[in-house]
Amino acid sequence: MYGGPLLAQAVTDPAADLAPLTQRWLDNALASSPSGGLPLRMEVSVGTLDSRLRLAPCARVEPYLPAGSRLWGRTRLGLRCVEGATAWNVFLPVTIKAFGPAWVLNNNVTTGTVLTAADASESEVDWAAEVAPVIANPEQWVGQVASRQLMAGQAVRQSMVRAPSVFRAGAQVRVVAQGPGYSVTSSGQAMSNGTVGQTVRIRMSNGRLISGIVNEDGTIAASL
Repeated sequence: MYGGPLLAQAVTDPAADLAPLTQRWLDNALASSPSGGLPLRMEVSVGTLDSRLRLAPCARVEPYLPAGSRLWGRTRLGLRCVEGATAWNVFLPVTIKAFGPAWVLNNNVTTGTVLTAADASESEVDWAAEVAPVIANPEQWVGQVASRQLMAGQAVRQSMVRAPSVFRAGAQVRVVAQGPGYSVTSSGQAMSNGTVGQTVRIRMSNGRLISGIVNEDGTIAASL
């Protein structure tokens, strides 16, 4: 569980004591959580409660991470009084920044452009600034296509790129259909553009529609 030994603490003045308690709990949680081997430098910023709140002193306040929340980007931490004359539960806004190496675009890139190694330079960015994960390995974005208009200064993230199309809608493609103990190769017409790893629909010569996965060589792997 997040927080370790800083699970709870006595708070006599909630207005003054909750922010330091939250800061210590977050520092401890981040230090003890696995980083997945990522070389990230974490920074924590704790917000303030609504000044109109009036909370009773509490013998034991327990910080916790609300369901569906994570210690990343703009989030919140719950604090509840578990030993006090008056039970209360509040949420403090927190911001978790995670600085690490990334590839930042040198210039604007139009939709559909194939990215090359010259399009970005390595720099340090806040990985938690956006929901989409950063692509730190250039081998995973060089040769990919910009999925939308990209702006200079943006870090390359997974939502920004897609695999290039290997064929267009209407193209004749080779379909390799496999079943128990056999493999049949035939041709059909692609009903949409195809990118590697994507599931597409193919109209066969007999008019039947089937679905299959696009291989790197442009063939379609289908199961019958």
